[in-house]
Amino acid sequence: MAEVTNRVERWGRFELGLDGPQVGNPFMDVHFGAVFSYGHRQVEVAGFYDGEGRYVVRFMPDVIGAWSYRTCSSASELDGVEGAFECVAPSEGNHGPVGVRDTFHFAYADGEIYYPVGTTCYVWNHQGDELEAETLRTLAEAPFNKMRMCLFPKHYRFNANEPEFFPFERKGEGWDWERFDPAYFCHLESLVDALSELGIEADLILFHPYDRWGFAGMAAEVDDRYLRYIVARLSSFRNVWWSMANEFDLMRAKTEADWDRYFRIVQESDPYHHLRSVHNCRGFYDHSRPWVTHQSIQHRLPERTAEWRQLYGKPVVIDETQYEGNIPLQWGNIPPQEMVRKFWEGTVRGGYVGHGETYLHPDDILWWSKGGTLHGGSPARIAFLRGIIEDGPAIGLDPVSGVMGYRFPCAAKGDDYFLAYCSIMQPAETELHLPEAKQYAIDIIDTWEMTIVTLEGVYSGDVEIKLPGKPYVAVRARAV
Repeated sequence: MAEVTNRVERWGRFELGLDGPQVGNPFMDVHFGAVFSYGHRQVEVAGFYDGEGRYVVRFMPDVIGAWSYRTCSSASELDGVEGAFECVAPSEGNHGPVGVRDTFHFAYADGEIYYPVGTTCYVWNHQGDELEAETLRTLAEAPFNKMRMCLFPKHYRFNANEPEFFPFERKGEGWDWERFDPAYFCHLESLVDALSELGIEADLILFHPYDRWGFAGMAAEVDDRYLRYIVARLSSFRNVWWSMANEFDLMRAKTEADWDRYFRIVQESDPYHHLRSVHNCRGFYDHSRPWVTHQSIQHRLPERTAEWRQLYGKPVVIDETQYEGNIPLQWGNIPPQEMVRKFWEGTVRGGYVGHGETYLHPDDILWWSKGGTLHGGSPARIAFLRGIIEDGPAIGLDPVSGVMGYRFPCAAKGDDYFLAYCSIMQPAETELHLPEAKQYAIDIIDTWEMTIVTLEGVYSGDVEIKLPGKPYVAVRARAV
């Protein structure tokens, strides 16, 4: 084995850069990659051309110990380069990439449970250093641990500014579809790393229909080359998720076979098998297909979460269920109470709900698109809900029926934990139907005022309890 020259933490990122040929078009003409070995195990990883004669391959080791590598390339000066590194224990806060756990939930690679509490800032990464830094400062104080963001810039209402960086090099008035712009990717990677430092997963949207530059209508071979390049550059980032598209069904030039192909390319090119999804506007993609890891849903009714769980047998993440705000468009003017209600509705039905904010701004800096500062009333209440869930069972909640009177939705974990929600209803009392074999402490939770009142004594079997007689109340029963 070659001499060990450096150390990389588990689920960190090893990077090898080599100088190679610049003649012709290295993006098209030169194949470059490496095989990483741990004992008898081998992982083949694609490299990429990073401009100015520099070729790079990145690797995320998942086992502590000695790793070696050997490059492979169509260019002789890049072929057969050998080396080694030691993979050491991960640093604090590094839990590895997120994957599916127990069919409907998520966990990090080290077993730590992950509860998605997402938000959307579609093109915050195209807004320049000052606004991007403001967005990161906001996120540092916000409850969100997942960010949906587009790779391509967006042309839509409140989005008229021209970005500084684009994925492709300019060619006259258009683009050179055979040459990527490394500066764009370097900028993107710095922001993905910044999210990772904050403990936030980057849910990267690979395509979308809101376009004035030609990226939504690229030829099939350009689409495929773009996907392979993206995966080669970013799959070694542990906090990456792949979303094939935002509102895939609005991209009329793409067929169902195209979306199948995109999924397969990403699946086959990513040696770490990061999470994969696709987001809809109206009609759903078939989430039961084997390359889909979880459901990314746009729908105004999180009340249907349990139905989608049963239909597809995969985690339900309602990434878009209207936005808190005051813009004229109906999907972007719900009050904060409704945003919070939707979070609770999805949660007690066994799913995960995403946030968005669309308050009018004199400079069109709306959080949902450009980031900046949060102005709404829902984030604090979402943080309150996140605290309740993280203080609950070790793995996520699943829907149950018959626990609380008046047919209120309820989530549970076995017979140790129940969480029911009254939504907009305001009963002054209710019935609970708890197991007889255990005793429970009962908490009355005001999800808007963010208070928890524990009732005196312990309870079991069929019991009647008093409630505040106001909306947005939840009831929690925990075995003692």
